[in-house]
Amino acid sequence: MLPPFQELVDRHWRDVARVCAALAGPNDADDVAQQAWLRALRAYPELKHARNLRGWLLSIAANAATDSHRDRARRPVPVERLPDRAVSAPEPDGDLWQRVRALPERQRIALALRYGADLTHRDIAAALGCSEAMSRRLVSDGLAALRTELGTEPHEEVRP
Repeated sequence: MLPPFQELVDRHWRDVARVCAALAGPNDADDVAQQAWLRALRAYPELKHARNLRGWLLSIAANAATDSHRDRARRPVPVERLPDRAVSAPEPDGDLWQRVRALPERQRIALALRYGADLTHRDIAAALGCSEAMSRRLVSDGLAALRTELGTEPHEEVRP
């Protein structure tokens, strides 16, 4: 039996917010989280069981962040006047999460679920619809890509 939707929100809103912040960045996190909750609310009446509701919510949040990322890439950015040369403003949330957002989609989501929401590999696998071994591989490959980009040694810890 499914709990009332408000109970689900009360129990998991922090996790959804963390995943959205990790995947979408601090500027878009609130909008993405709101979109994720709306999607969950619309789909909730159709759920058949209450197994792994947290994983279900976090996969919705990850998908909302991915959709936001794609939308942002297609959206023009209005400016008052064009600069003489191309410039890019640094993002306020730190270089490491910015690099995570540049990873391939499944690695990016796996790292956000692992380190942003502190999920186990079993829960990540359920959220991504893959095996636990694939979940470990996605996290491992994402960390390896970050180490390569940052120029750190394999034994040095890199945590988003």
